[in-house]
Amino acid sequence: MAFAPSYAPRLDLRQSQSLVMTPQLRQAIQLLQFSNLEASAFIEDELLKNPLLECESGGETVTAIETRAEALAIIPDDPASIAAAGMMPDSATTSLDLDTSNVYDAGTNADGYGSAGLSGEGEDWNPLEALGAERPCLREHLEQQARLAFAGREDLTIARAMIVALDPAGRLGDAPEMLASALGVELPRFEAVRAIMMRFDPVGVFATSLAECLAVQLAEQNRLDPAMQALLDNLELLARREMRALLDICGVDSADLTDMIAELKRLDPKPGAKFDSEPLRPLIPDVLMRPAPATENGGADWLLEINPETMPRLLIRRGFHAKLVASANKETKSFLSEQLQGANWLVKALEARAQTILRVSAEIVRRQDGFFRHGISHLRPLTLRDIAAEVELHESTVSRVTSNKSIATPRGIFELKFFFTTALAGANGETHSAGTVRHRVAQIIGAENSKNILSDDAVAAILQKEGIDIARRTVAKYREALCIPGSAQRRREKIPA
Repeated sequence: MAFAPSYAPRLDLRQSQSLVMTPQLRQAIQLLQFSNLEASAFIEDELLKNPLLECESGGETVTAIETRAEALAIIPDDPASIAAAGMMPDSATTSLDLDTSNVYDAGTNADGYGSAGLSGEGEDWNPLEALGAERPCLREHLEQQARLAFAGREDLTIARAMIVALDPAGRLGDAPEMLASALGVELPRFEAVRAIMMRFDPVGVFATSLAECLAVQLAEQNRLDPAMQALLDNLELLARREMRALLDICGVDSADLTDMIAELKRLDPKPGAKFDSEPLRPLIPDVLMRPAPATENGGADWLLEINPETMPRLLIRRGFHAKLVASANKETKSFLSEQLQGANWLVKALEARAQTILRVSAEIVRRQDGFFRHGISHLRPLTLRDIAAEVELHESTVSRVTSNKSIATPRGIFELKFFFTTALAGANGETHSAGTVRHRVAQIIGAENSKNILSDDAVAAILQKEGIDIARRTVAKYREALCIPGSAQRRREKIPA
């Protein structure tokens, strides 16, 4: 006897686990991957929304941040000492250690905070002064010179037409014949105006080719002799590093040719590019590192701290909150309660962020201690998994911590990602950092002479004798990454004296 399936509704009780991304948890993860400058921009926005927050900076209370992250972290030499120093996970930091790759895109910066930075050209750069001292664009700069150089209306019209035809590098985008025909003027008149304008500042603009641009700059310096002109006429040979052919064409010896090439390198091949391009942005470190005072046993540790210049202190105005609550109605009390809760969360989130960054940075410094003491040759292989296992955080959390952040060390400022390199196998089970091997490849090629140019196979053989198991194609890949030409080009470049 067959029974028909039952479609009647019924009530079942099931137990399951799921990860819910609350707004506060999402913001905490975003703060973790922000650089200090990006976090500052986020917090400044929060200060505008929350009246219970205020910022203490340099002894003065202003509207901007606080974290308790200015405490120094001393980096011992062993994990046991790290645990004893209180640098292992705690409840404040564990909340940020979540694998949310399936619900959160770590490659995006939400809420409009991304790639924050300061523009400047040195330590004395003042952003407020720079606002009123912006240099004019290339076309405005040339327009001012043209009005002073040409009194006639026709010549000034030609000059303005050429300014419009400039490309970003400062060269004419169209041929002079085409421009002269479009303006309805004779080519000699057009070229006469162009010859004057090529001596404008910057010298070399309005040229039609690289050779002409360099020739004008050399003529301005009274260095355009027949030998240099011959070199400019054969720049394609210089690009192919055919030095022997250039020696015959220019009629000079190897020492003179070397000096001529060095003189060309000092010229500006794109004189207009520096006007319209954005100024270089300085790399502001998020973590500061310095040597600790020597201990009694002669050892020396490192001290780490969050950069206080980019992360001032954020405070909660509890007295102001208590004063308002005393005479507030029910709606105002509810609002103040929400703001106080948000302020408490933000301070704790910033503290957890700072502690997590210091813990991860401390482990990186401990692992790469040889690099800081002896240089690039002592850079060790390191992966995110190594750091995650040591500090007991998830690998995705370590990835967020090291993204968009840099550390100021006695050897310079480095991005935290710099210290993560792949491992190359070596003799006796040893491993070598890819960065160290690249440095060694550059050293070997730099030590060769004109009579013994090393091929990629020869470089690989030398490294294998040193205990580094490396293939020829890997040597070629590292050489190209270092912008070192192949053995054939190096042989043509190294001219025998």
